[in-house]
Amino acid sequence: MTDWTDGYVAEIGYTFGYYAELNPLRVRFALLNAGFALPQDATACELGFGQGMSANMHAAASSTRWYGTDFNPSQAAFAQELTQVSGSGARLLDEGFEQFCARTDLPDFDFIGLHGIWSWISDSNRAVIVDFVRRKLKVGGVLYVSYNTQPGWAAMVPLRHLLVHHAQVMGSSGSGMVARVGGALDFAEKLFAVNPAYPRTNAQIPERLKKLREQNRNYLAHEYFNRDWAPMHFAEMADWLTPAKLSYAISAHYPDHIDPINLSAEQQTLLKEIPDPMFRETVRDFVVNQQFRRDYWVKGPRKLAPAQLAAMQRAQRVVLVTPRAAVTLKISASAGEASLNEPIYAPILDVLADHQPHTMAEIEQAVQGKGVSFAQLREAITIYIGKGDVCAAQDDAAVQKALPQTMRLNRHLMELARTTGDISYLASPLTGGGVMVGRFEQLFLLAQSQNRTEPQAWADFVWQILQAEGQRLVKEGKPLNEPAENIAELLRQAQEFAAKRLPILKCLHIA
Repeated sequence: MTDWTDGYVAEIGYTFGYYAELNPLRVRFALLNAGFALPQDATACELGFGQGMSANMHAAASSTRWYGTDFNPSQAAFAQELTQVSGSGARLLDEGFEQFCARTDLPDFDFIGLHGIWSWISDSNRAVIVDFVRRKLKVGGVLYVSYNTQPGWAAMVPLRHLLVHHAQVMGSSGSGMVARVGGALDFAEKLFAVNPAYPRTNAQIPERLKKLREQNRNYLAHEYFNRDWAPMHFAEMADWLTPAKLSYAISAHYPDHIDPINLSAEQQTLLKEIPDPMFRETVRDFVVNQQFRRDYWVKGPRKLAPAQLAAMQRAQRVVLVTPRAAVTLKISASAGEASLNEPIYAPILDVLADHQPHTMAEIEQAVQGKGVSFAQLREAITIYIGKGDVCAAQDDAAVQKALPQTMRLNRHLMELARTTGDISYLASPLTGGGVMVGRFEQLFLLAQSQNRTEPQAWADFVWQILQAEGQRLVKEGKPLNEPAENIAELLRQAQEFAAKRLPILKCLHIA
């Protein structure tokens, strides 16, 4: 009998993550940063969509028609439920890659995305995907692919092998995958306690094991315990994608665009001396010890003329999605934590502090006379997007068209928050995708939608839900056992939400 899982962990569901790199608006902003012509955004496809959070949010929050597949039927069923609720018309199936990619009823695509898939599938499935991209990605279209890469995984490969082998040999098949993952981690810790040479000669590994023990077991099962697991050098990826006629464009991880926060002056000089852009990427991975790449590739990239590029960059709209006071002037990157130049970055934040969408041209005009060049403005916005403080924004017509779909989807997700905290995003028609909104914030919004207008009423509403579920809050590591304590803490959170987050969510057309 054929194993429909094809070696992939299927007995437990994947996490309910949202991945902004799959948002076509984010793709377009990155391509303009690199000076490339933009694709259309009529059709898009996600291969291996997991629970379908990204595909559904992007479909509901834009006019792009989304397609996709995930082999896991329970995940596909949840994704299809969200599509039905929103009415976005996304077509999300439960087929394996070979079956889906052979379909004759799919359109050609402007964008194809794979997040967290490439490193965890077989070579035969990779070949199917590359052939699909070759046939179905339009000229000028974009492929997004993320994958584990070398040399960042080199030291971790033996530990991963040990964990998987323990789960296979020592774990009880009847105990379930989560238990086998826990047992493998326990054994690795026991092994390290006898001071073997491997962790002594790979100093970062004990800390890696410690972090693994702190992570969600479902996530670890999908990340480490599949049959296929192959970190791949950038050059190998390029070789795989050559038959699909793809060229590397730019990293989908925005902080990678800014060399000074990732590389020393000497390292930047070395890389500039390398004429071949592909080999330069390989060397850069060695410099930063790259572990995970998120890249955009283009089928037939074209550089824009300088005047056209400048006009398109200035027309881009962006919006601040974090409270102004909460935005730090620091960023963590490959070179460590970097401080941002306050005389440049603060005035830009001040313009965006109303949480309304602004074009780059409007921001440029507003900071004139403060010593901020357009190049510095672009760099600042790139960093803010990379930090998650700013998002690219759609035009008003697109917002109004998507609004009914996102309202339906968000209402459904908020209802789900009554019983689970797994989903931490809601859809914004302004950003064309997901915005982080925690469980209690979702429930506060749900209470408000039921004509409960004051924070005290929101707190009481949430407490009724928690009480019915037998749940209690935890504050500063300690459970709150008394009802009055829980209500007081919920009231504090509701008041903070009303003052800081609710106005932003209104601007994003979520509240």
